[in-house]
Amino acid sequence: MDVGGTVKRTAALLVGGALVVLGIAMLVLPGPGLLVVLAGLLVLALKFPAVERYVDPVRDRALQAAEESIASPARLAASVAGGVLLIGAGVVWGLVPTLPLGGWGTGAGLIVSGVVVLGLLAYSARRVARRRTGSRHPR
Repeated sequence: MDVGGTVKRTAALLVGGALVVLGIAMLVLPGPGLLVVLAGLLVLALKFPAVERYVDPVRDRALQAAEESIASPARLAASVAGGVLLIGAGVVWGLVPTLPLGGWGTGAGLIVSGVVVLGLLAYSARRVARRRTGSRHPR
């Protein structure tokens, strides 16, 4: 029995499974749920090839959602505001430990979620600009 291979498969199962569960929770809670689900599926697919068939549909839906978030100026403004609010809420939760689940654990999670949202918006904007100009490297 290959102990190293078993350990790697177990680690992939634990980390990937946790990311998928966390991402599913983020579908209704603040955070980039589809991206976290995608990250979990990618980790799982490293050691469980059968999972690979779920990666492309989730990736496509995550990118579609990201592009929809910048489809109009109002949506873009709302999405940016959401990302900034997540970061602000994270700072508040970190600084005020008397809040429910207060502390830097929750605060850091919210801050990371906000940064990911803003990064995804920037990525989506570049992707859409590339499509519109027909070039691979927009200026």
